[in-house]
This record gives sequence, C-alpha cells and structure tokens, in this order.
Amino acid sequence: MKPYSIRIFLPDGVPDGLRLVEKSNWSGLGIVCPRSLLGESKSRAEFARTGVYVLVGESETSGLPTVYVGESDSIRPRLEQHASKKDFWTAVTFFVSKDDNLNKAHVQYLESRLVGLASEAKRCVLDNGNVPAPPSLSEADRADAEGFLDEMLLCFPIVGLDVFDQPAAPASNATRLFLVGDMTDAKGYESGGEFVVCAGSKGRLKDTASFDQSLRQKRVGLIDQQVLRVEGEQYVFVQDYAFRSPSTAAAVTLGRNANGRTEWKDGQGRTLKTLQEADG
Repeated sequence: MKPYSIRIFLPDGVPDGLRLVEKSNWSGLGIVCPRSLLGESKSRAEFARTGVYVLVGESETSGLPTVYVGESDSIRPRLEQHASKKDFWTAVTFFVSKDDNLNKAHVQYLESRLVGLASEAKRCVLDNGNVPAPPSLSEADRADAEGFLDEMLLCFPIVGLDVFDQPAAPASNATRLFLVGDMTDAKGYESGGEFVVCAGSKGRLKDTASFDQSLRQKRVGLIDQQVLRVEGEQYVFVQDYAFRSPSTAAAVTLGRNANGRTEWKDGQGRTLKTLQEADG
C-alpha cells in the first residue's frame, strides 16, 4: 500500500456534524451527514449530484449494524424519501464526483459492487433485498468505476464504516495465535488494527449467564449471517472473520467475557500481551 492523505472538513465546526471527505489526487468527494442534520444540510450543492450512498443504523435484533446501499442521479430526493420511509438509519455517507464525471450507469455499478462486498463480508445486516445486477458498461467505464470504488474503500474506514472490508491475509511475519478452552479450538492472527479468527475455528455454543449482552447479540448476528454454523454444542467459523479487538474475538468464541490479550497464545504458550510488550 502507498501512503496517502485524507482531508476531513467540518463546515459547521462540529466533530460529529456534517463532514466532507477528500482524498489526495482523487476527484471524488465523500459526505457524512447525521440524519438529524439532513434538513439543514440538503440544500448544499453536493446533495444534488449523482452518487452512491450508504445508510447506517443500529439493528434491533443483532449486534451488527444495519446498512442500506443505494444510488441516485440526485442524492437529495432519495434521502428525503428514505427519511420518511426508513426508520433504522441514523447517518448517511455518500460519494459524488467533484468534476461531475459520475453518471447513472457508474453509480448503479458502484451500488451493485458495494452490496456484493457487504454481503460477502457479513459485517452488517443488509437492508437491501438482493444484490442488484450491475449495468452493462464499456471496458473503459468499468475500469473508471472500479478505480472510483477502490478510492471509496480507502475512505470508508476513516469515517468508521468497515462493513465492506474483507479480512486481510496474514502478513508473512504474522504470529499465529490459538484459543483453547471448554468446547473451543480456534486460530487467529492480528491484521492491522483488527483480529482475524480463521475459518474452521470452533467455539462454545452455550454462553455464560454473565456474558455481556452486546456480545451475545453479536454472536446471534453472526449465526444469522451464517458466519457461524452450529454443530451440536459448538459452532464453527465458516469463513475468516475480522473483529475490532482480540477481546471481542475471544469473547464471541468462548461464550463469556474475556481479555483477548491474555486468552490468545502462540504455539509456545506466550500470551498476546507478552508478545506485544516484547515488540514494544
């Protein structure tokens, strides 16, 4: 990966208000808008442009966020429609082109790709019914759209949206870590700021009475998303899955509250905490 810079401008001077996101050497522009500010923000010129958008909110039944991906040749009326008909979302992130080079076919393609990526990553509950079919594009237009998508995917995590990210393959020097316990036999590794539990890892299905409710809901969500397959008194990770911390990864796997820095160990029995302190 090459280094790059991202500029986040706060037009209202409020950190959790409207945000404009620009990446160096890119014609795209990202806008993050809380739902509560839609009324006062929608008159901005960016809201009248062609673009692709992501509605984000909490799920009532899952520990995963709920997401809806859409596109429009004018963002404003589509968001107004969603404001009256969709209750779940609390914020929207959308991308447009500063030089108006995105057309309807481009954003339909981007919508299809983003829905597909979110469906594969399984880090959210998708409010979209199905993955929309991509439009027919020329080879050149498809390359342009893929290039725009690559830049968007670099910007999404900066604004806290990781639902399109697939777990990165372990680096050549990554330490394999293990989690062994009651009905548990799991493998994982650190990747950037996340912790990846490997496909085939087994965890304890029954959780403890004191288990954190948000973690319990996350387990239910991962079973619903078919990331976890129930097998008797265990479940099995169907795919590699990235968690935001080793403790969340350990707790979800063990079915109890856990400190991942002391639970995950290498092949010599050294804890993740010991390894991190040695590297530090």
